[in-house]
Amino acid sequence: MTAGSRGDVAPYTGLAAGLVRAGHEVTLVAHAVFAPLVAGSGVRFLAAAGDPEAELRSARGRALHRSRTGAVKLLRAVTLARRIAPEMTPTMVRAAREADVVLAAGTVAPLAHAIAEGLGRPSMGLFLQPLHGTRAFPPPMLAARSLGPLGNRIGGDAVTAAVDHVFTRAARTLAAEHGLPARGLSAARRARERQGWPVWHGFSELVVPRPRDWRPGLEVCGYWWPHEAGGRLPEELEEFLDAGPAPVYVGLGSATTPDPRRVSAHVVAALRAAGLRGVIQRGWAGLAVTGRDDVITIGEVPHSLLFPRMAAVVHHAGAGTTAAALRAGVPCVPVPVQFDAHFWAARLVALGTAPEAVPLRRLDSATLGSALRRAVTDPWHRERARHLADRLAAEDGVARVAASLDGLAGR
Repeated sequence: MTAGSRGDVAPYTGLAAGLVRAGHEVTLVAHAVFAPLVAGSGVRFLAAAGDPEAELRSARGRALHRSRTGAVKLLRAVTLARRIAPEMTPTMVRAAREADVVLAAGTVAPLAHAIAEGLGRPSMGLFLQPLHGTRAFPPPMLAARSLGPLGNRIGGDAVTAAVDHVFTRAARTLAAEHGLPARGLSAARRARERQGWPVWHGFSELVVPRPRDWRPGLEVCGYWWPHEAGGRLPEELEEFLDAGPAPVYVGLGSATTPDPRRVSAHVVAALRAAGLRGVIQRGWAGLAVTGRDDVITIGEVPHSLLFPRMAAVVHHAGAGTTAAALRAGVPCVPVPVQFDAHFWAARLVALGTAPEAVPLRRLDSATLGSALRRAVTDPWHRERARHLADRLAAEDGVARVAASLDGLAGR
């Protein structure tokens, strides 16, 4: 069970497909718009209510861009998510009733665990971000810089409490509308922690080492690569790629921007200043460039096919796209927009695969152009990216979850 943007869903399609290959029957619960992502995988899809793109484009969603601090942005995001959670609950309950085991993404973990507990089903967390508090680094959803060891830990606990708050209204319906035992989510979370509720994190320790102060049961297993049913790039894009040197990919994925024309203009000017061709992906931000031979605008294409052919990748530093860029072994320039993006952007810079981060708030042609020149011309960034990609290719995050699931399901 998961909720959110494409990046909150795509990694689970690969994990689910891998569990199918391991002999499990798997249902993915997510927003209806993401049903095509499991085509040909053998994974059943159950559509839950909610349209995350529409929410981000609404007045409430646009208000996120006006938030000046991580705390204010988190508060507004919680308010936004609280509206969707009750609408998703009936589908989540239905899926859990039909299941032997409930696997919960971090975005829905409090409610999914409450449902599983009420039905007497074993459950396990599958997180894409390190959401539990730690002294090692700041909470990804709240702060871009360290708050100090104690501040980091307190901030992480505050984020966890905020996530509980998202589902408070939805949890109240479990007893009234679904006949499940009622229990406060904060009390349930404390019980989960005492009991060592198992959580696997779908990223690599090469990227984020497991914090030493995490309790037993919080494990890092490696990335879950999205399911992709073969295919190839569109013919027009193939022709563009073959017509000149490797271009730069620019896309903001599922992030939105209040002024896509301005951002698109800065991108074109930055590419021109750096002497680079560009592949611009529209995404939810609505980026677009027309009338140029050295730039092409595209829709959705598999990152696994496109990114390895790029000179560099400019992306919004969401968890999923960050993973795709690392997998491709190409240097990047992260343009963090909101939530956990600043955390992943900082990790890319620390790893050496990116020369610097250019947050959307201060993106202009000069800043982006300078970062692009460094990413493309400094061989150290490409060497770091290739070395890390080779090491990531040796990991198997699906296998570790499958082995744990076999024990949970009593197989």
